[in-house]
Amino acid sequence: MFHQYNRDDIRDRARAAFIGMAIGDALGATVEFMTASEIASKYGTFRDIIGGGWLRLKPGQVTDDTEMALCIGRAIIKNQGWSLEGVADNFAAWLKSRPVDCGDTCRKGIRAYLLQGRLEAPPNEWDAGNGAAMRLLPAALFSLPDDLLLKKYVIEQAHITHNNPVSDAACICLGQLLHMALCGAEKSRLRQHVEGLVARFPTFNYTPYRGLATGYVVDTMQTVFHWFFRGKSFEECLIGTVNQGADADTTGAICGMLAGAYYGGEALPKRWIKKLDSAVLAEIEVMTEKLIAASPVGRM
Repeated sequence: MFHQYNRDDIRDRARAAFIGMAIGDALGATVEFMTASEIASKYGTFRDIIGGGWLRLKPGQVTDDTEMALCIGRAIIKNQGWSLEGVADNFAAWLKSRPVDCGDTCRKGIRAYLLQGRLEAPPNEWDAGNGAAMRLLPAALFSLPDDLLLKKYVIEQAHITHNNPVSDAACICLGQLLHMALCGAEKSRLRQHVEGLVARFPTFNYTPYRGLATGYVVDTMQTVFHWFFRGKSFEECLIGTVNQGADADTTGAICGMLAGAYYGGEALPKRWIKKLDSAVLAEIEVMTEKLIAASPVGRM
């Protein structure tokens, strides 16, 4: 099985997934909390990284989605392996740095770690936001292609802030989709995998698409699935997603990582890469290389 992996192709897709996430975050942040009709009346079709939005960002500036993912990646690299405490320490340092944005469930979980050293939030039926899914990419890269490691890392990082079966199911499914796309799977195979999720958790059914893109992880994933499977290019997937508005930085980040993994580096529009915060882009390039090199597929 293992000899089939094309490491150069995987490295390219991994890089595209991480840059794609940052692009989706920076693009979507401008229209976060707007409705689809508000976006249409203001921009027609929104398609450029221009900053602004409710957070008054600089063009190419990223938000908590990318920043929390970087926290996870830094912890893996610093500890030369998976360290849940390392991840939590980085989240804590990040929260103390007064980030531009942080979701309520993330803030609550990180504060509990700061105050009590708690690495696992108690199960909570209300903690089904998208904050655990949006940041899991480094865990997916570092575990590639090992499904058991993927589940362990993805759920452990999730539970620092989000301990909820629906959030867990979304995280595992997204991680597995990333693994499949990074290894070159076709969209039909990815769609089949999502159908498996829907069979187990009918709430994720995205056909017919209801047009909701809130921070509830079900709405988030339905939006990503709808536009990813409809789109014929990285750009088309991402533009469809962020023009839905609502939690557009996070739907954009998740769609960006998935479409980046699927379409690869050549598919990322140069105009978007050029607009990205150069320090973030530089860190992503180095981090992706190190995560893949340290992963099971990199060590084969």
